[in-house]
Amino acid sequence: MDLTNILAVSGKPDLNELVSRTKSGAVVKNLVTGQKFPVFSSNSISQLSEIRMFTTNDEKPLEEVFQNTYNQLEGKPTAFDPKKAESNELFDLLGKVLPDYDKERVHVSDTKKLFTWYNILLNAGKLTPSEDDNKEEKHEEEGIEKPTAMKAAAPKRTAVPKQAAPKATTQAKAAPKRTTTAKKAI
Repeated sequence: MDLTNILAVSGKPDLNELVSRTKSGAVVKNLVTGQKFPVFSSNSISQLSEIRMFTTNDEKPLEEVFQNTYNQLEGKPTAFDPKKAESNELFDLLGKVLPDYDKERVHVSDTKKLFTWYNILLNAGKLTPSEDDNKEEKHEEEGIEKPTAMKAAAPKRTAVPKQAAPKATTQAKAAPKRTTTAKKAI
């Protein structure tokens, strides 16, 4: 699961996927409606891969919290609408997903947003574990070292010396300095 191209834009209720960058911002695609629209550098934009949840020891990346939620709910959406759910319902699920969350710094609005985003990402197909994740898990379970990809060596390039630009043989003549005299008004 890679959340680097998934963005939360201030003033927009859903999550968006980065389509392309522009000089003044970016073009994003709404993960719910599929509509593309521009966002500008004046907008507050957050990458989901950079957001973290408070725990009693440190902070957990949102990607890890989503993965725990996916595993806890067995790849299904939440059984309730996070926007309309009671706080005890939200915190019960969060306690199962992230048992060491910081009860003083994680607010109801945070959990609503977390589970709303989880449902959006799940419906958009962004939370399904990739084959690479499954291979890593199998190798770890079997005690096999993770295979490393070998890169083919790039052919060496030989440096071609650049020819120096010819020097100018004539020097520009300096223009004579002009002096102006101020005229007195009579």
